[in-house]
Amino acid sequence: MMNENTKVLIGSPIRQTYNILVNFISSLSNIMEEGINIEYFFIDDNDDINSSTLLKNFAVESKNKVIIEAGEKIDTYVRTEDTHYWKESLIWKIAQYKNRIIEYAKENCYDYLFLIDSDIMLHPKTLSSLINSNKDIICEVFWTRWQKNADELPQVWMCDEYSFITKERNEILTEEESNKRYTDFIEKLKKPGIYEVGGLGACTLISKKALNKGVNFNKIYNLSFWGEDRHFCIRAAALGFKLYVDTTYPAYHIYRREDLKGVEQFRNKCIYDINNSLYYERIRIDKDTGNKLTLVMLVRNESKKFLERVLTHAVKYIDNAVILDDASEDNSVEICKKVLENVPLTLVENKEHGFNNEVVLRKQLWKIATSINPDWMLFLDADEIFEDRICEVIRALINQPNFDYYAFRLYDMWDENHYREDFYWGAHKYYRPFLIRYQPNFNYIWDEKPLHCGRIPKNIFSLPGCICYVRLKHFGWSTNELRQSKYIRYLRADPEGKYGSLEQYKSIIDENPRLIKWE
Repeated sequence: MMNENTKVLIGSPIRQTYNILVNFISSLSNIMEEGINIEYFFIDDNDDINSSTLLKNFAVESKNKVIIEAGEKIDTYVRTEDTHYWKESLIWKIAQYKNRIIEYAKENCYDYLFLIDSDIMLHPKTLSSLINSNKDIICEVFWTRWQKNADELPQVWMCDEYSFITKERNEILTEEESNKRYTDFIEKLKKPGIYEVGGLGACTLISKKALNKGVNFNKIYNLSFWGEDRHFCIRAAALGFKLYVDTTYPAYHIYRREDLKGVEQFRNKCIYDINNSLYYERIRIDKDTGNKLTLVMLVRNESKKFLERVLTHAVKYIDNAVILDDASEDNSVEICKKVLENVPLTLVENKEHGFNNEVVLRKQLWKIATSINPDWMLFLDADEIFEDRICEVIRALINQPNFDYYAFRLYDMWDENHYREDFYWGAHKYYRPFLIRYQPNFNYIWDEKPLHCGRIPKNIFSLPGCICYVRLKHFGWSTNELRQSKYIRYLRADPEGKYGSLEQYKSIIDENPRLIKWE
């Protein structure tokens, strides 16, 4: 736990290109130091004189708070735009560097050592958040595409070399259960919090207690796992320390040159988080009783589809509704009025339809809904229906003080009783927010795209949230007629795949998709 003069050593072995290193150094300069006395220990392994000069300049500006030792400058470190290539000898050289930093931290009685790789950018509040966690070994999460075209994954794992799935020693998992545990782990890390993990690295805070007890990066002779971080984590566990990850202020990993494009966006997010959180934390609404639920929906020409069925189900558990009709040419409006006749209804009808620029419509709907100052908003499309269990749990979900959104799994139904699951269709493997507590003092930000912009603001994950296991059925693909219509619409609206995936658009009309029976 941080006291008024917590002494922290930030250490890093550095062999980095100048344009990446300058951003690493910049983020160190922006660390919020209230109550923290920070000093630095760098091992300069650079073969670029400009990078070495950058370290020396930082040392001068930091007024003798920086120790720089020369590295051995042996072995080549190959980095491409696809991935990084680590030779075994280079890994254990880095391990020796990290051990040297550990020894320096112990000799000089630092309260904490913060080991960080030199291609990481920190949020200014990261270090104070890690210290205040009161954990002996904890890292801040960051997300990386380890191969160029792969999904982003965290630098933490649950067991073995890099497995996200926990299971008992003799437990045999079905594919479905294995996928669920994988998804649950990934989705959990996207939500602010502190979670126990089995492995971590690259952005790690280590307490004096752990340092003095003997954690280090030496190779464990009878262990074949790749990478010095695995050996550190296993040794730490053997010494009795649990490992944790903090996901409150994710760091930014400049793994390849193209990641430099995201640096400015990360900086802007840090500025926004600091300015907004200082205000928001003081005036956040956390009412835990008497909350009402507002259904929020956009409709256009839905009368012959699922609108009546969707509203008939929703009316069982909502308190009021806000509907924006996008210039329907059928009797969608009449259906809304009929089914919702006993529910307070705010209904706005556009004279001209505007789905050619979806974000404008979504923002219009948001403005209408928030104008009535709702407690909670449920954003459903006119072809989505929850399981009946929603009626049993909804009041508990919205009458609590801790969370401002709930995320659910949405299943793309290909007929009444089957959903699609293949390379392009797996929405149900992830949790997405549909249920939101309205915070009038929060600065909501939209993804300004004319297509696939999302139905809610994109920064909703900055708020505290939770997942819910009630499932949501999406019937928008459940007939040949609907699929053909959407296939044509998406190819016309996004012929180059600028806002989505052309391959997924084309897969809409696959003749033999992989379907799974709804249980």
